[in-house]
Amino acid sequence: MGATVTGATVEVVEEGPFRFRIPRRGSMRVPGVVFASRALLPEAAGDQALQQVVNVATLPGIVEASYAMPDVHWGYGFPIGGVAATDVADGGVVSPGGVGFDISCGVRLLAAPCERDALLPRLGQLMDVLDRRVPRGPGRGGVWQIGRTELEKVLVSGACHAVERGHGVARDLARCEDGGVLPGADPGQVGVRAVERGLGQVGSLGSGNHFLEVQAVDTVHDRAAASAMGVRERQVCVMIHCGSRGLGHQICTDHVRTMDRAAARYGIEVPDRQLACVPAGSGEGRAYLGAMAAAANYARANRQLLSEAARDAFEETTGHGLDLVYDISHNLAKIETHHVAGRAVRLCVHRKGATRALPPGHPDLPDDLAAVGQPVLIPGTMGTASYLLVGVEGGGAWHSTCHGAGRVRSRHSAAREVDGRALRAELEARGVAVRGASWRGLAEEAPRAYKDIDAVVRASEGAGLCRRVARLVPLGVVKG
Repeated sequence: MGATVTGATVEVVEEGPFRFRIPRRGSMRVPGVVFASRALLPEAAGDQALQQVVNVATLPGIVEASYAMPDVHWGYGFPIGGVAATDVADGGVVSPGGVGFDISCGVRLLAAPCERDALLPRLGQLMDVLDRRVPRGPGRGGVWQIGRTELEKVLVSGACHAVERGHGVARDLARCEDGGVLPGADPGQVGVRAVERGLGQVGSLGSGNHFLEVQAVDTVHDRAAASAMGVRERQVCVMIHCGSRGLGHQICTDHVRTMDRAAARYGIEVPDRQLACVPAGSGEGRAYLGAMAAAANYARANRQLLSEAARDAFEETTGHGLDLVYDISHNLAKIETHHVAGRAVRLCVHRKGATRALPPGHPDLPDDLAAVGQPVLIPGTMGTASYLLVGVEGGGAWHSTCHGAGRVRSRHSAAREVDGRALRAELEARGVAVRGASWRGLAEEAPRAYKDIDAVVRASEGAGLCRRVARLVPLGVVKG
């Protein structure tokens, strides 16, 4: 079959259920592989995601395939929902476009010791308190006001430093990817402007598709896995989706410029300047990875502080606390060891809008989750379900899966088509309390701007990337 994108046809061959191949052609070093159903393949006018899958396949050192998840859509350089691994010892590159501007953007799920029916009489009060306590919007304003010395400690130690300062408990770190801190951070590679942007935003949602949502567990599909994670039917949960704010955005901007200038020295040519890259082991590559890790640690601390705000709100209105189920990122490049053609190889694995999904028994998992695999958190949209899944043995694309529903309309288009006031009224009529920072912000994130989250999860599971554990439904949402 063929998929037409902005006037050019990208040949897509259906290989099996939820798996399509883009055969090698031209300067592609590997084929493209798209995990999706026919209905989920990008077809919107102007969505060049499949062409971006092709472009990524030209990167030096790329191995196996240029992958795309079921939520794939057009992004900066890489498609959002793109996964690519390069062989570090064979000139494999690192590309900021394969991580994105919101470095270590991710999702955190917390569970309360109460059930939905018990919360509902106090839901409005809880949402009002969260509305006051959770900073959001595009500018400054965070839960934790810090200076430059403290910020450097955050960049090095992430959520660990926040917990050391009393903003959480030790269990939070055990239930956070990488134990709450990504090694290798180098604050010296974080520019002055990035530091300035990060100083006033620790503990803030930002804007766009970021949110804090009060949810209830609607269905448990895997009781053993859910029990290990501390989740049960009808339980109240809180899901937080945000990242490294302006600091991460500035780091990406700065290092794209550096790599764009440096690429020629390494003989690198790419079909799109947004794929600016250098060898991962080069000076510029190591500098970016050090700055990226610092931004990742900032993001983990950011979600840790937002967790504290949510805990304070729950304690004030319900008398209950919140336990962390898991925290995982979906915008990172990590140096990992995988088997390629029967040998262990160090790879730079880019996951942009894609979530790591480690299988049971993986050494990076906490002891109490080793038997079930890594929790995977897939948020839906306002008014739709979100999912808790788990990594599986033999998972494809370097143990990766989707990260959300995936846009089908731009923010500008959604804002034109949707009235924010009417959307809020519609959601509240369906029992979802909405606390938004602006009407336009609500309109931009309307459910119609996204793919069907249920279809995306079915495709991820059908492609053997992960397994569903529980389905969660929204009770109230705080939006930037």
